[in-house]
Amino acid sequence: MIKTPDGLANIAENYDALLCDAWGVLHNGVSLFDGVADALLQFRQRRGPVLILTNAPRLGDIIPPQLDRLGLPRAAYDGVVTSGDATRAAILQMVGDKAQRSAFRLGPDKDNTLYDGLALVFKPLDQADFIICTGLFDDQTETPDDYRDLLTKARARNLPMICANPDIVVRWGDRMIYCGGALAALYEELGGSVTYAGKPHKPIYDLALARLRAIKPDLQSHKILVIGDGLGTDILGANQQNLDVIFIADGIASEAVNDSEGEDGFAAPTIERFLQNHHVHAMAAMKGLKW
Repeated sequence: MIKTPDGLANIAENYDALLCDAWGVLHNGVSLFDGVADALLQFRQRRGPVLILTNAPRLGDIIPPQLDRLGLPRAAYDGVVTSGDATRAAILQMVGDKAQRSAFRLGPDKDNTLYDGLALVFKPLDQADFIICTGLFDDQTETPDDYRDLLTKARARNLPMICANPDIVVRWGDRMIYCGGALAALYEELGGSVTYAGKPHKPIYDLALARLRAIKPDLQSHKILVIGDGLGTDILGANQQNLDVIFIADGIASEAVNDSEGEDGFAAPTIERFLQNHHVHAMAAMKGLKW
C-alpha cells in the first residue's frame, strides 16, 4: 500500500536532492499554499539541493520573480528548470543550419521571452515551416476546440509542432485552464506530429539532473525525490526516469481522489486505485506538501 506520511520530514532522510513541481504543488497561480515554503527550506537546509521543475513554457530565470510575488523565499530552492529551457534546444534542432526556416508562434505574448536570443523568423501559418506552441492565445476564455480549424489547416500542410508545455490543464485559483499540451493532443488527434520537451519527456530531466549534479557531484539517482501532482507529467516522468515520487493529491486531481471515508477526504486505498487506473505509481502520497 502506498505510504501517506504526515509530512516530508518522515521520509526526507532517505534523499539528498529534491525535484519539485510548481503549479499545483507550490501554488495555484494566485497564492502560495500553506506549508510549502517551510517544507522546501527544511529539506534544503537538512538534506540537499532543491530544484523547481516546471512545465512553464518560459526560461527558468523568468520564474523566480513570479515566485517572489507569491511569497516563496529564494532560500527555499537552488534554481528552476523549465520546459522552456528544454524547448530552446528542440527549436535549435528543428532549425538546424537552415537559417531561413520560419515558425508560427502559437501562444500568448507573455511567453515571448522564450525566444530571446534565438535567430527565429516568425510568419503566418500558411507561410511557416513549423509551429511552436506555448499555449492558447487567451487561456482565460478559449478552449482547444477554438483551435480545431487552425490546427486542421496546419495538419494539411504537415507542419511539425514543438510543444513547450505538455500540461493539459492547470488549476488557476479555483478553476481549471487549458495549457499547450491540450492543443498538442488535439493536433496529434488530427494526425499532426508533435515534439515535446517538458515533463514527462526525457530532455527536461537531463537538464535537471545535470543541474543537481553541478551542485552535488556525487549525487546518486536513487537519492533524488520528485514531488508532483500531474499524473501524465510529474508522476509518469518520474516513473520513466526511475525516480521516487510523492503524489500531491490535493492538486490537479483533487476531485478525482476525494474519498469521504478518509480523513479530510484523503485515503490511501483510493489514491492507490487511482494511480493504478492511470498506469502510474508513487512511493508516497500527501494531501499537500508540508514538512
